[in-house]
Amino acid sequence: MIPMLSSHVRFAGPVLCSCSLALVFSALLPSQDKANAPQGKTQAKGNNLIRPLADLEKDLKGKLERIKVHGKSLEGNLEGDSPDREVFVYLPPSYQREPNRRYPVVYTLHGYGLHAEQWVGFANFAALERDVAAGTANEMILVSPDAFSLQNGSFYSNSQTTGDWETFLAVELVGYIDSHYRTLSNRASRGLVGHSMGGYGTFRMGMKHPEVYSSLFSMSACCMFDTGEVTPALTQMESIKTKEDAAKVPFAQKSPLARAAAWSADPNNPPLFFDLPVKDGKPQPVIAAKWAANSLMVMLEQYGPSLKKMKAITMNVGLQDGLLQTNRDMDEALTKAGVAHTFETFEGDHNGQVGMNFETKVLPFFSNQLAFTEAKK
Repeated sequence: MIPMLSSHVRFAGPVLCSCSLALVFSALLPSQDKANAPQGKTQAKGNNLIRPLADLEKDLKGKLERIKVHGKSLEGNLEGDSPDREVFVYLPPSYQREPNRRYPVVYTLHGYGLHAEQWVGFANFAALERDVAAGTANEMILVSPDAFSLQNGSFYSNSQTTGDWETFLAVELVGYIDSHYRTLSNRASRGLVGHSMGGYGTFRMGMKHPEVYSSLFSMSACCMFDTGEVTPALTQMESIKTKEDAAKVPFAQKSPLARAAAWSADPNNPPLFFDLPVKDGKPQPVIAAKWAANSLMVMLEQYGPSLKKMKAITMNVGLQDGLLQTNRDMDEALTKAGVAHTFETFEGDHNGQVGMNFETKVLPFFSNQLAFTEAKK
């Protein structure tokens, strides 16, 4: 059954924001992760929401390539994560048959705790071929980079600890794909979509690099307003002193370590090279300010003009998702900032409808918004 959806289009206008910025996502995340988040690489293999790669490839008439892309901007990251990143590239069936044809590209960003291999099965890239056959989508290239890190996710940010993921995605990866595949290499033919941490990355990259992407689709995004509030769960993270300690932290409790690595890097604080918003049980206002500065609703104050350059923006979230309210807050904030967008809700939780949304919402969205022909010179 296709989930019932409600939506409204937000246009620039004098609508007052009624959202409460007192809602703290860092307090929400632990219970949210336990209830909804996909597990890490080993655990997720048994998750029936994620199609195994071998099964997915059996259904494809096109080709799914598994490549490595070197990120110079990721070299020397203090976590020691490899700068050679695994990337999955889906090529439609006509790619081999029509050697003179070029294609738009949609870059897809996975959520926290996943690898790209799991994400292509979670989103179910085979859905594109069903959509094309049904006439609801057009052929395009899909690209999924692996942003898994020592702390289970890079948050697609620029950090000495995790590396400069913004430059890797917007410059190095796009440059590699455009130079190695027959793409329509202009922003009008380039879109970005992500789920959860990837939904956050979609907004972040759109804000920072409007010259690269023309259309955005954010699915159940996290990190709308993160104050780094001191909670018992966050205070417990103070006991984590080594990489070995961090590796033992249960998945559902680990995201504060990843956010610290992404947003409050500290090259003078080995061996984890980050600072938490709490020290000796007391708040650290400067660190908390860094976390807030990397929250989407705060970034919107500076980067709203970048989002206004987008041809189209859609965001959606499930009515049973723990991130529902923060996504509603972001919807209101975008409206107040005068950023035209569409906000949709659907029956479902954080993960259960990802594949269905990718098939029935995301792929048709980009088929309608991206340019499928060469830009006129």
